[in-house]
Amino acid sequence: MNVKDCKKMFLQFWRSDNGKIVLIRDIAVALLAVLIVLLLLWSYTGQWFAAPMVAIESGSMEHPNSPFGRLGTIDAGDMVLVQKVYSRNDIAVHGGNFGGAQAKNGWQTYGDYGDVIIYHPDGDMKAVPIIHRAMCWVGVEIIDGQRTYTIKEFGIFNETSFGPILELGLLTNEKPNWSHSGFLTKGDHNDLFDNLPNEGILESTQPIKLDWISGKARLEIPWFGTINLFFLDIMNGKNNLGNVHEDCLLCLGIVIAILISIPILLDVKDYLRQKKKEQP
Repeated sequence: MNVKDCKKMFLQFWRSDNGKIVLIRDIAVALLAVLIVLLLLWSYTGQWFAAPMVAIESGSMEHPNSPFGRLGTIDAGDMVLVQKVYSRNDIAVHGGNFGGAQAKNGWQTYGDYGDVIIYHPDGDMKAVPIIHRAMCWVGVEIIDGQRTYTIKEFGIFNETSFGPILELGLLTNEKPNWSHSGFLTKGDHNDLFDNLPNEGILESTQPIKLDWISGKARLEIPWFGTINLFFLDIMNGKNNLGNVHEDCLLCLGIVIAILISIPILLDVKDYLRQKKKEQP
């Protein structure tokens, strides 16, 4: 079969009015569109053949006094793309007066300095991933039973304790029992950072290792994660949908109504055009 014959067969398939062929054609086009979207997402995020985005379940990253619809920040019901990271340098930390994005008045995402990362708390791959901001990198050294900490972004070098650090919500001097170096993280809406054993929100009691990190958050798809939360709540008996704000639910309803109305209006338009042609 030559190219000319293949082209002829394709045109016959594409232009056919047969009901079964039309159904097969519509399904094939839909699947092709989904594949193209997935390829674009996988190419951008580097998460090949894995979920390239996550739905936000809680309000730990929301900002107070957000405008109607809460665009530009991470809120319950949003979805974000997860871009793969390969090294520590791929993540810009919030930092403090001595380093990081804040000191340089530099990189900002979702309403604050630094990158937001998605990680598995304490390396538990079965646990629900956490999406919080990378605040700094803590270097932990243990020599002859003596533990020291280095956090360059806050001017701490080889100290046996550290604090207070306002950016982390830490108001006291602490000597956490950390066993390794890693990132310290904090939800923008939370008062205290995640990694302080027995005092924080206990998302992860140890600094975040690089191999615990699924990626960093990129872009925001507002409100549509609510649909995912709805089905997850049904399957798992949770109520994460209750974390979604009313204005976000209203925005989602408006967008869905618009999307549904478009094909209906197009069909009405075609119907009216056809009726007009049939008039004598």
